[in-house]
Parts: sequence; structure tokens; C-alpha cells
Amino acid sequence: MVEKQEIQGLVEEFIKGTGLFLVAVKVSNANRITILADKNEGITIDECAAIHRHIEKSLDRDKMDFELQVSSPGLDLPFTVIEQYLKNEGKKVEVIDNEGYKHVGKLKNVTEGGFELETELKVKGKTKELKDISFNLDQIKSTRVILTIK
Repeated sequence: MVEKQEIQGLVEEFIKGTGLFLVAVKVSNANRITILADKNEGITIDECAAIHRHIEKSLDRDKMDFELQVSSPGLDLPFTVIEQYLKNEGKKVEVIDNEGYKHVGKLKNVTEGGFELETELKVKGKTKELKDISFNLDQIKSTRVILTIK
């Protein structure tokens, strides 16, 4: 069986200093390996292929059979690493806190420990007021980007 830590180490070694960051490594019982990686400008198909080739040549198919997939995390998945928060700073996000409350606003001031969310409050007379809410990462159940069409 392929070990998740081994794959994670291979990917981290390969992407070191490239601007790419590892989002997740999943290994199923059937040796189906899924690697999610990204970078601030967005990962390219060529970069995914390069990671794929590196992992493919680092593992011995004679010892074990495996299926390998490398891709970006996609817009529908919640953030799992701080680099995703940093990449999406300034964008509109949906945050669900540990109590189940949903907050929508602009992601701001991301640090290793948390971030601020600029939200709009509707006041009588239909005027809107901006309010910043601070969150620690341990208070968050999920955060994901909201796509807006202009």
C-alpha cells in the first residue's frame, strides 16, 4: 500500500521554491492517489503533469499498482491550508463557523492564525454599513470562494 506521508514528502520536495503549494494528498485502500496543488496565480496543466511525472518515476509499479491524479483543488472545495486563504484575500467568500452560522463578505488581513471578513449590514432605509468580523482559524468549519459574475 502506498503511504500518504511518502507521497506528501515527494510532492513537497518537488515543489519547494516553485511558488506551488500542496493542498491535500489522499490515498485510498485501492492505491488511488489524489494530489491537490495550487499556486497564487493558479496551477497550470503543465505543472500538474510535472508533479505527476515526478511521483510516477519515484514509485515502483513492479512493487505495487496505483492510480495517480494531480489537479487543482477546484472552486467548489473548502479551503484546507492557509495558502488558500492568502491566495483569495480580497475575494468574496462564504464562511461557516463552528456554530453553523454563515457569513459572507470580503476576505481581508489573512495571517497564520486567522483573518477578517468585511461584511455588509443592512440598516433601516436600505443603507449599507461595512463591518469587519475577525475569525481565528480554529473557529471555522469551512470557507469557500463565492463566484461572482460581472
